[in-house]
Amino acid sequence: MTGKNAWIRDVRRGPRPAAHLIFFPHAGGSASYYRPFAAHLGERFDVSAIQYPGRQDRWNDPFGTSVEGLAEEIVGCLSPQDTTPLVLFGHSMGASVAFETARRLADLGRPAPRRLVVSGRRAPSMFREEKHFHLGTDAELLAEVGRLDGTHSQLLDDPDMVNLILPAIRNDYRVIETYRPAADAVLDIPLLCLTGAADPRVTREEAAAWKAHTVAEYREETFDGGHFYLADHPAAVCRAVEAFVPEG
Repeated sequence: MTGKNAWIRDVRRGPRPAAHLIFFPHAGGSASYYRPFAAHLGERFDVSAIQYPGRQDRWNDPFGTSVEGLAEEIVGCLSPQDTTPLVLFGHSMGASVAFETARRLADLGRPAPRRLVVSGRRAPSMFREEKHFHLGTDAELLAEVGRLDGTHSQLLDDPDMVNLILPAIRNDYRVIETYRPAADAVLDIPLLCLTGAADPRVTREEAAAWKAHTVAEYREETFDGGHFYLADHPAAVCRAVEAFVPEG
């Protein structure tokens, strides 16, 4: 699969959408993870999800090497002729990719997304050095993935499955762990920050700092749960997004 269809997977498209919501997956994640969310979104939304290279049906495609590089590829797949307002929703690593995608659209003079939703990710201005799990052993990397509950435990117990998914997970961790965001980057886009109350990777202060990265409207919402709180609250997460996106 090549071109736009390799990167942007349509889940649902309608004849007259009010907005096009695009999900940006977490490290090790794929477009299919976000397909169930479409059932909780009204028909006014077209729904798509990004498929990063090196996984599932993009198994043979070269891995991305940076957050910025992923964003540039995605921007290249977004048609300037499509006037449907965009809503970008990124979780964890996906929040950084969505943020950089929005920045590049603005730099190119393209229509800015109508809304940006960041989830499970500290603000760019709150960068801190952490252990680089992508440099660790397989056991260390898998233990971190299990701690965040990003993959069902039965998958991590299956050696054949681990052999399939571990390269993509390690690469994604390398991409996000070597990302050095611009601490002073500011968008003119309304921004919604979603967080799990017990997320071990994002403190309350680190989430709230997203407010400094937009000159437009800013909202926050916190849910029960950890880093992958959204898996337990898909309907509530989608309601928060719908309430943030204007009808017209």
